[in-house]
Amino acid sequence: VVVRGEGVWLHDAEGRAYLDAYNNVPLVGHCHPRVVEALARQAALLNTHTRYLHEGVLEYAERLLSLLPAELDRVMFTCTGSEANELALRVARARTGHEGVIVTRHAYHGNTSALALLSPSYPNPEPRAGWVEAIPAPDSYRVAGERSGEEACASCLREVDEAIERLARRGIHVAALLLDTGLTSDGMVRAPPGFVAGAVERVRRAGGVFIADEVQVGLGRVGTHWWAFEAQGVVPDIVTMGKPLGNGHPLGAVVTTPEIAARFANGMEYFNTFGGNPVSCAIGREVLAVMEREGLRERARETGAYLTDRLRDLGGRHPAVGDVRGTGLFLGVELVEDRDTRAPAGRVAAYVANRMRDAGVLVSTDGPHHNVLKIKPPLCFDRRDADQLAATMDRVLGETAAQ
Repeated sequence: VVVRGEGVWLHDAEGRAYLDAYNNVPLVGHCHPRVVEALARQAALLNTHTRYLHEGVLEYAERLLSLLPAELDRVMFTCTGSEANELALRVARARTGHEGVIVTRHAYHGNTSALALLSPSYPNPEPRAGWVEAIPAPDSYRVAGERSGEEACASCLREVDEAIERLARRGIHVAALLLDTGLTSDGMVRAPPGFVAGAVERVRRAGGVFIADEVQVGLGRVGTHWWAFEAQGVVPDIVTMGKPLGNGHPLGAVVTTPEIAARFANGMEYFNTFGGNPVSCAIGREVLAVMEREGLRERARETGAYLTDRLRDLGGRHPAVGDVRGTGLFLGVELVEDRDTRAPAGRVAAYVANRMRDAGVLVSTDGPHHNVLKIKPPLCFDRRDADQLAATMDRVLGETAAQ
């Protein structure tokens, strides 16, 4: 029972501290004092719905857009990533006049009725709609196997071609490729070089657009760039963002081009009572200020590289470590029963995650087989924290070998 948070730490009702290496939502740290101050200051002055003009929303919009490619200069605010992806779907369909959407086979994009159908990882008893096609995750470790990078990319791109063809056989044209740019729920996998650009080119040629879901991985988490799509060499047509924008306060956004925004503003109304309200925008501005003041994107890059090395060292001592991947403070450790067959070790991963919690370090599991240890802490995570995480994982992996 968690009762208090501070920086990278959570504290339970019994006073025990846990190193939080799992919580990507409080991007700049739990209860950052500058963010809390901005919230309180604006809440004491004004908060209202978004029917009224307010300079704060314009200031925040301009600051956020300054972090994106110049082509992407229109923004609409929401409260959640689910709302952002739902709105992006409406915008894509208004732009293309098409209905079909391509997602990856274990994706998660939100909890609305439409997004549940676009989230194969989401427990959902409804049959998948005919306008949805799910492709295997472009996994350099597992799907690509021993093939060369070019062969692996070509194989994964054939899946995109076939998804487009399957939709066409049902009389449905592609509206969008909706891709979590970190492939998070698919196991934080590495796509073969060239896959994302190739998939986007195919979807655009078929009349669709590319929606980059940056809810979990955006805003500096990858360290090398502000957005994961930048590292993949593409500029999306639409970008969606979620609660890390507000450090856990309900804040999301949809960013797109002037041309696409104009096609949506054709009599279709979008209104969100709280999306972009004065308090949310004050918080969003302060999150960006803290990111800059404390150099958190650079810290994500440097600490992430250090932690990656520490985790890869574990592979030399523990055969269960099949792969360590990711960028910045967005890392996955895939556990396997056998390195040759790469059989997923979901039972071992569950044991490791739970025993690390017992030892005071929080990680989680993800992927179709729940065998990937998911590491995405607040960006104030430092080398001492990385050492504690790696040492704890080392000890727990040793326990699994002894069983």
